[in-house]
Formats: sequence, structure tokens, C-alpha cells
Amino acid sequence: MRNRTELLLSGNEAIARGAYEAGVTIAAGYPGTPSSEILESLAQYDNEVYCEWAPNEKVAMEVAIGASWVGARSMATMKHVGLNVAADPLMTLSYVGTKGGLVVVVADDPGMYSSQNEQDSRNYARFAKIPMFEPSDSQEAKDFIIAAFELSEKFNTPVILRSSTRISHGKSVVKPGKRKVSSKKIEFLKNPPKYVAVPSYARKMRERMEKRLAQLRLYVNKCSQNQIISKG
Repeated sequence: MRNRTELLLSGNEAIARGAYEAGVTIAAGYPGTPSSEILESLAQYDNEVYCEWAPNEKVAMEVAIGASWVGARSMATMKHVGLNVAADPLMTLSYVGTKGGLVVVVADDPGMYSSQNEQDSRNYARFAKIPMFEPSDSQEAKDFIIAAFELSEKFNTPVILRSSTRISHGKSVVKPGKRKVSSKKIEFLKNPPKYVAVPSYARKMRERMEKRLAQLRLYVNKCSQNQIISKG
């Protein structure tokens, strides 16, 4: 699989492949259709990527946060209702920021094919004031998650990649690439003003977050993934 020039992959498989190529080293998630196959597919690279099913989505998010803060690229996976469970650490992470790239992959389920409700996770990106990528096929799923990791590290922010049932389970051709190996030192540097969100520090974090958001607004107007495609 790793040496082929083209692969027929589902969106979930493509997300896993993209995370692998981006150099993710730790991934945690909680199973739930339509997101389950992402972590299962990533687990095939177990010699290079540590994967775990967490007790719940909040724990998965916190595992990814801990990995990011030591400089590793990390990913948390879940379905839309699971993002509710993970919202507590996500909201604070938006203030604190990241070190290693951190991408939260959430799979929505329009039509409720395997869920108790419908939710639009795009509202969480606006709520948490963080960027989001939305792929439209498997190739974009792979490319966008690579771009999401790069954006996360460029702006020290968590990034959401939103899939949906048809993107996650539909298959299309994907061109694989090589894995990016980071040479960064993995270590945690104690810095309470950076990582401890008590009110006196959080107020300053809020100011930094708003400045970052303004910079992101300028960036997205120029980034290659943000396109308007018209047949008119």
C-alpha cells in the first residue's frame, strides 16, 4: 500500500493516510460511526504512530493536548455528538494554544444514519474561534489534514477537520505521499503563564487568541484550500 502511486480510499482511510504523512505520532479517539475507521486505519502504522481508544472523547482530546504540548503532532477523532463531550478542554485549548500540531477530526452525520441527532460541527469552530477544514472527497481529506497540521503549528492553534457520513464512507482515488519526519525535540517546558488557564493568565491568553484570529482571517483569504468553484 505504501509504495503505490494511486490508492482507492474512503474518506476515513484518506484522513488516516494524511495524518500519517503529516508526521502525526499520537492519535486518540472514541469510536462512533461515521468516524471509527479513522483510528482503525491509522493503527496499521503502529510502529510509527501510537493509537489508543480513549474512555471518552474528552479523554481523547486531553491525550492529544498533552502530546501537542511536548511538541509532538497529535490528533483526536470522534463523531459529532462526541465533540459535545470534548468541548470543555477544546474551549480552553483555544486560549492556551498548541506547540506541536493538533487536529481534531470530527465526523458529522447528516440524516442520522447512525446517530441520535444531527449537529453541524462548523458551529463549534466559530464557537471556539479556531479554523476548520472541510474536504469534499478522499483526496482533499488527505491533503487537508496535512495542511491542517501545518496551519496548527504556524498559528499555534488547534484545528478542526470536519467530515460527514458520505465523505467518510465514500471512496475515491488518492495519490499517496511520503511521511514527514520531524526533527523537533520532544520535551515539556514548564511555563505557567503559557499553559495554566487561571483567570490572571487567561485574560492575556484571550488577547493573544483574538489577535491570532484576526491573522487567521487574513490568511484564509489567500490559502490554496479556500476556493470558490463555479460552473457559471
